[in-house]
Amino acid sequence: MIHAGNQKITNKEQSPRVSELRGELRRKIATHTPNAGAHATAIPGLTLYHRTAPSPCYPAMFEPSLNVFVQGRKRITFAGMTYLCDESTFLLSSIDVPVVSQIVAASEDVPLLSLQLKLDMAVVREILSQEEFRTPDGSSPARGIAIGKTTVDLLQPFCRLLNLLDASEDIPFLSNLIQREIVYRLLRGPQGERLRAIATLGDQSHRTAKAIAWLRANYTKPLRVEKLAEIARMGMSTLHHHFRSLTAMSPLQYQKQLRLVAARERMLVEGIDAASAAFEVGYESASQFNREYKRFFGQPPMRDIKVRRLASSAMVSD
Repeated sequence: MIHAGNQKITNKEQSPRVSELRGELRRKIATHTPNAGAHATAIPGLTLYHRTAPSPCYPAMFEPSLNVFVQGRKRITFAGMTYLCDESTFLLSSIDVPVVSQIVAASEDVPLLSLQLKLDMAVVREILSQEEFRTPDGSSPARGIAIGKTTVDLLQPFCRLLNLLDASEDIPFLSNLIQREIVYRLLRGPQGERLRAIATLGDQSHRTAKAIAWLRANYTKPLRVEKLAEIARMGMSTLHHHFRSLTAMSPLQYQKQLRLVAARERMLVEGIDAASAAFEVGYESASQFNREYKRFFGQPPMRDIKVRRLASSAMVSD
């Protein structure tokens, strides 16, 4: 199934002001990303992206974050659902989730331009404690990832946030205020319930998120579901149900994807062999690692790494 920001679109979202703000944000991102790649900024949690060519499908991990796209097109696949991200959309991830990412429209003349803002769940909880957020609507998020249409209310604070890159002395004070406004706008919007459920203490989704966070930090260790259920303060069957609801997989499948993605990254970045990567991420059998790697990525480890390096070299030379 394909999702493309299919929430109801209001006249406010279609107004010329939206196009104007998207153009402003596009210019700001282009100014602060003079070359292709990911660009960390002086603003904590904010990364700008500038891509000049389509890419093959690439497994990756999304942290709790908000991704705003202002040019180009990207396809994100998670749990059998495909999310098409273009200049009119944002992508919200409320938990750590494994996805398959692919840039489908980008060039030197019209690069993909986007930004990512990591979400501080402590800030989300603090804002939720305010009076206007104390009555939940009773809904529960089906997945830990969602897509929506960017609006004037969301684009305006992002433009102000990027303005701070030209006024570094203002970042320590003003960036926190603007990021709080962005979280507020998210919580007030159609996707706010996803954040609320993850952030609210005692909620089943919040407890499941604690288990996910623990597994994310300890994926190399042997998995005992009893231990995971204890961390989440849930029964094992309840944990399985809510874990699968948020991530579309079991804890064991989730751990396996974490290990495979981490092993691939180590082989690419550190240049180690497949057997070493397998043992470093927690596998006890190199042959099992090879089988699961081929099943997940489509080809054996070293062949996949060779193809990835050739693809990266071609993108650089272009």
